[in-house]
Amino acid sequence: MTEQPRAIDEMNPDGVARKVLFVAGAGRSGTSTLAGIVARLGMHVPLPEVPPDDSNPRGFSEPQWVVDVHDEWLSEALVQVSDSRPSAWFDTGRICSREPARIRVSEWLEPHFAEHPELVVKDPRLSWFLGLWRVAAIRTGATPVFATMLRPPAEVVGSKQKYYANKLGSSHLAASWVNMLLHTERATRPAEGDGGRVFVRYEDLLTDWVKTTTALGHALDLQTIIHTRSDQIREVHRFIDPTLRRVSSSLDDLALPKRLHELTGQTWEELNKLADEGGDTVEAHRTFDELRAEYVDLYEEAEAISRSSAEHVRLRARRRALAEAAEASPHSLADRLPHDVRAAIPPSVRRGVRKALGRERDSSGDGQ
Repeated sequence: MTEQPRAIDEMNPDGVARKVLFVAGAGRSGTSTLAGIVARLGMHVPLPEVPPDDSNPRGFSEPQWVVDVHDEWLSEALVQVSDSRPSAWFDTGRICSREPARIRVSEWLEPHFAEHPELVVKDPRLSWFLGLWRVAAIRTGATPVFATMLRPPAEVVGSKQKYYANKLGSSHLAASWVNMLLHTERATRPAEGDGGRVFVRYEDLLTDWVKTTTALGHALDLQTIIHTRSDQIREVHRFIDPTLRRVSSSLDDLALPKRLHELTGQTWEELNKLADEGGDTVEAHRTFDELRAEYVDLYEEAEAISRSSAEHVRLRARRRALAEAAEASPHSLADRLPHDVRAAIPPSVRRGVRKALGRERDSSGDGQ
């Protein structure tokens, strides 16, 4: 009779090294599926978790604290979750370099190792702060390891449009995908103290999650996955839904501008190579450096050409805000002005302001 593999809690807990698996990638790329699988195989998602919703009824497998702190930092940096600006990485990078932020994260991580020596941290916002999390994990004596999910960009864009009611259009979402994945590749390259990285195709995960996850566990030396139990495997089989790939489309369906279409396709082609055995090479890194430089050039060119459009949007927003303020409280502006200031305003100007606010005085001279 074949001996059943031992679970992590049946092993000597002192012999299992601390590790944090960071699941990165664009939102709607399968990060929740991967995090959900490794959690059901025994890795620990720090509680409380983000509750399921209609966009992800099987759950997100992401810590609520992580989402909240990332939202706080993104708001401070004026960066969107799906931000297409290359300069956005400098804005979040300033937060990553702050010592108080690093201390805050390491202090949050530390007590969760009492629950389990191998943690999984996942959030679509994670890539913006990978440098910070790497440092914080190492400070707790843990080895950071990284798994980046890969899903065709057209499917990511289509899924975001379906579930998030995104109003910025396909070109913006495709550009933000390129921006996110190129930086994530750069941020997860081997560094001192790391324990490796893998790239996982969403399609491979749905087609044969056992083979794909086993390979991930051995590549990153995750003892929880290597020593999983048969009952845990059955639980994952119940979790995996063959229909999870609910959005299927091609890059041609997005009708992108020609250069963005080409760059998105090239980026996807090169990322796919990283998921193949032996594909993560120094030569590949150089190719991604070139793609990032090309994307920066493309974005700066588009930004320079579209300044008039951006200014027009700003002016429209300003006009709308002024109109809403006037409608909400038409008397508030005049009431805040001291009497001597109002008296110094020429009568013709006062009449013009009253007319604009719909407060013209009666022509009989009653003032009402």
